[in-house]
Amino acid sequence: MALEIKKVLISDKVDSSCQTVLEENSIEVDYKPGLSKDELKAIIKDYDGLIVRSATKVTQDVYDCAERLKIIGRAGTGVDNIDQISASAKGVLVMNTPGGNTLSAAEHTCAMISALARHIGQGYASMLEGKWERSKFMGCELGGKTLAIIGLGRIGREVASRMQSYGMKTVGYDPLVSPEEAATFGVEYLQLKNIWPIADFVTVHVPLIKPTRGMINASVFEVCKPSMKVINVARGGIIDEKDLLNALNAGKCGGAALDVFETEPPKEGSVSMELVKHPKTLCTPHLGASTTEAQLRVAKEIAEQFVDAVNGKPMVGLVNAPALSQLANPLYAPWVELAQKLGSLASNLSDSANLTLHLDGDELKPATRLLNTALCFGLAKAKGLDCNMISAVSLLKEKNIVVVNSPTPKDLAYSALSVSTSENSWLVTGFLSRGRPCIGTLQNTELANPVVLESGLVYAVSDSSEKELLLTSAEMGVSSVSLSRNGNRVVFVASVAEKPANELFKFIQF
Repeated sequence: MALEIKKVLISDKVDSSCQTVLEENSIEVDYKPGLSKDELKAIIKDYDGLIVRSATKVTQDVYDCAERLKIIGRAGTGVDNIDQISASAKGVLVMNTPGGNTLSAAEHTCAMISALARHIGQGYASMLEGKWERSKFMGCELGGKTLAIIGLGRIGREVASRMQSYGMKTVGYDPLVSPEEAATFGVEYLQLKNIWPIADFVTVHVPLIKPTRGMINASVFEVCKPSMKVINVARGGIIDEKDLLNALNAGKCGGAALDVFETEPPKEGSVSMELVKHPKTLCTPHLGASTTEAQLRVAKEIAEQFVDAVNGKPMVGLVNAPALSQLANPLYAPWVELAQKLGSLASNLSDSANLTLHLDGDELKPATRLLNTALCFGLAKAKGLDCNMISAVSLLKEKNIVVVNSPTPKDLAYSALSVSTSENSWLVTGFLSRGRPCIGTLQNTELANPVVLESGLVYAVSDSSEKELLLTSAEMGVSSVSLSRNGNRVVFVASVAEKPANELFKFIQF
């Protein structure tokens, strides 16, 4: 899937290499950091792409003004400033640079852990006041201590390897990582309830989403060691700030190192500012990715990802439509075409609001989400919805139409895609023949021979004789045809270029 991106707006401060890469690839760029929300809404209609960092908030009202917008790129990792649900409904891709600031964020986390253990910030502040308070800032060694890492993605793994060199025992949790995988980088996988009582330090490396908001809260501090220290270089809000402040004051938390806050910058009188000024905290102003290397890396990477999107190359960093990253894989291209056409067929064959996609063939399993998306696209288009591959799933959900994947294939002897209804009625089965999409069954009827899916399809179920159906079809320019029997009925299916005049046949155009 190639995107037509002619003009891009950069609305936050990014390295100049971003603009250079885009312009070298014939993409017009306007660099306008610091736009207000109203200013952004007034001009966004003129752009195909938008590149942001964390300052620009892309909300529903921005999408309402975006007539041409196809893609939003985040020069960094976190995308909580971008409304992804609205983006998907609008058919806009959201993309980040998942690896661009990994090392910078991991190194900053490790620096915060070390500084927290030895009261470096407080010691320095004391000396600025002309004091020499050695006994006041007694610290602890990291060797032999247990570091709990919540979130075992790129950054969490880099933190683990570095702190293991200090002699720390690393334990962790991530719902997307198996215990076996965690063991490969030296982390003992534990459930959260088993982590809290044993951790000396806890660092979080998860996105800010509904399940992670406030995940470290009063109930966690109740079961942790009173000396446990927490570190957040991920996103403000993962640690409940009010509960953290209460725990620090009550002696239920030994200290905190915070690089991010629920409101940035913290406002005077807020809980965030109380934490900044607390004697047991070490705070920095969102510096996790603030290195020269990281900013250069993410700026170039997001620009290169935009260029790949224009050239139809595999797209990395897709946040709201990760399955589409496989679209450029030539292995899956004909299967995507087949899935779209099966979706169109399913829409015409059944009014069921619940369909199931079955995949036969090991080579198709990695593309399950992609093929599901393609099926939904064909289904939505056949229902007259104005959509693309990105918006189709969400638009169908608005219509209470859901397509799920079955863990149980139809158990065929060849690779195929099959669609059934919630009533277990098999609508259609498709496969590839010499790279072309075909169907082999239609409405529980096995066709006498495969029918190639080209620009259009006609079918008829009749008690008439086979001869009558064949004679009637002679005028339609049939290129591929099957005449089959299902009990006493004759089933006629054919690939045609144009809609027939004869009303005996139902016509489906792809």
